[in-house]
Amino acid sequence: MQTFVVAGGCFWCLDAVYRTLKGVSDVVSGYTGGATANPSYEAVCTGATGHAEAVAVTFDETVIPVETILDVFFTLHDPRQLNRQGADVGTQYRSAMFYADEQQKALFEAARDRASEVWDGGIVTQIEPLGEFYRAEEYHQDFFAKNPNQGYCLAVALPKVNKVRKSYAQYVLAS
Repeated sequence: MQTFVVAGGCFWCLDAVYRTLKGVSDVVSGYTGGATANPSYEAVCTGATGHAEAVAVTFDETVIPVETILDVFFTLHDPRQLNRQGADVGTQYRSAMFYADEQQKALFEAARDRASEVWDGGIVTQIEPLGEFYRAEEYHQDFFAKNPNQGYCLAVALPKVNKVRKSYAQYVLAS
């Protein structure tokens, strides 16, 4: 089992997508990359904490390849947008990958290079050391499944889930 921590806009979308994949055993929404200890959602939303909304994705690499987990990340958000995803604006929505060791750093750099070919360059995804990861409030965990008719879920998360389901169908859990 491996765990990758990635950020690419609102963590509700990342959480929703990764939970649909075979081999993913856990997805935890949280905050990392900043200086404030034990930040709240409200504090992170101000952009003043330095933290990004992120997810910790734990998966079995014998079921789903490491490269697929990382390629999904670059499929579900636009890594060319600096400090934003769509209408979500601020450093808390930045595109970033947080590595736990040098092996992860190399994997993340290779994934960014692959994505650069798909996205015609211009990738702004930051690759930085993983500091403290703070679990987000419970209502953020598995938000999409708990709130399928919420406006943001329908307008933003669902299209991303559907895009990944189509692009990575062989790795999607049966509905």
